[in-house]
Amino acid sequence: QVRLVASGGGLVHPGGSLRLSCAASGFTFSNYAMSWYRQAPGKERELVASITIISTTTTYADSVKGRFTISRDNAKNTVYLQMNTLKPEDTAVYYCSAFRSSTRYWGQGTQVTVSS
Repeated sequence: QVRLVASGGGLVHPGGSLRLSCAASGFTFSNYAMSWYRQAPGKERELVASITIISTTTTYADSVKGRFTISRDNAKNTVYLQMNTLKPEDTAVYYCSAFRSSTRYWGQGTQVTVSS
């Protein structure tokens, strides 16, 4: 059974930091590129960051460049999203996703709220 379990979300003040983790199981993690998406209330889900299989390439949404860092540990079947200098507009449910060819898996999401 495929599972992607995201954790690390919470309430943080503007300018603060959070580190999200997503633990994968039920598939060969090292064969899949990984991404983080987010969905704010009333908005469509958007791509935040992606990382290739052996971490050779990372991509980011313009809105998070320079503030967020995606990384992965294939030995631990885990992908991370380090989020710094958080802004209220970063408030959303964050989802991790695994993809390879035409196959995509989704996790259950973790809530991030940036508020004073």
